[in-house]
Amino acid sequence: MAPMPTLVFDIETVPDVAGLRKLYDLPADLSDYEVAELAFQRRRAASGNDFLPHHLQRVVTISCVLRDSGQFRVFSLSEPEAGEREIIQRFFDGVEKFAPQLVSWNGGGFDLPVLHYRGMLHGVSAPRYWDLGDGDFADSRDFKWNNYISRYHLRHLDLMDLLALYQPRANAPLDDLAKLMGFPGKLGMDGSAVWSAYQDGKIGEIRDYCETDVVNTYLVFLRFQQMRGHLDEAGFRSECAVVRESLARLGAPHWHEFLAAWPTG
Repeated sequence: MAPMPTLVFDIETVPDVAGLRKLYDLPADLSDYEVAELAFQRRRAASGNDFLPHHLQRVVTISCVLRDSGQFRVFSLSEPEAGEREIIQRFFDGVEKFAPQLVSWNGGGFDLPVLHYRGMLHGVSAPRYWDLGDGDFADSRDFKWNNYISRYHLRHLDLMDLLALYQPRANAPLDDLAKLMGFPGKLGMDGSAVWSAYQDGKIGEIRDYCETDVVNTYLVFLRFQQMRGHLDEAGFRSECAVVRESLARLGAPHWHEFLAAWPTG
């Protein structure tokens, strides 16, 4: 039997300005910036920070690494090529097609809940993802014991959550951990800058940032695979070489920067 494909994913979001206008019944002459600022102010007053609830986060990019026996591929589902509904539907279509192991960093705490809420708002279909052992698929029974929904199953592996042993106070930032392991970490942007970059029309830079984050996640996942005995040192180095060669072939500026920040040896 061929090994289960691995799909590492990360999302980038901006405030759902249209939804905020509807919920707050705001006047039409307010700009998107003003609507978002009002929402941030209300959030700060209620919770002490301006991080909007998951259901008010609009998905603008999902970046993925797909690794199976035949390929290592980095790709994004993103504006302006697609709207939010298509982005989310195509992501779940990939789950439907490949039934991969999903790997994320804080995917259980952020990315997947956002995709749940936004997917429902748009009428997205994702039967394979929601299979808990009662579906119509040939291997559905296996999902009773290993599915995407249970926190303690590995069909979705939230690396941040697992490595902290499900203790929020033990969570580590991906950027720190990647750099400590000798990987590039974040380059040029972080999540706090996405909204301002989006307002400036820099969706390409947001997509590039998301792609480098997802490759960092994959590299940390390789170290985890080595620690749990699924890769030996030679296998780990071989897989890193596959990543380097694949990124070098892509030739985009953000990959040149990524590889320059990733010393060999």
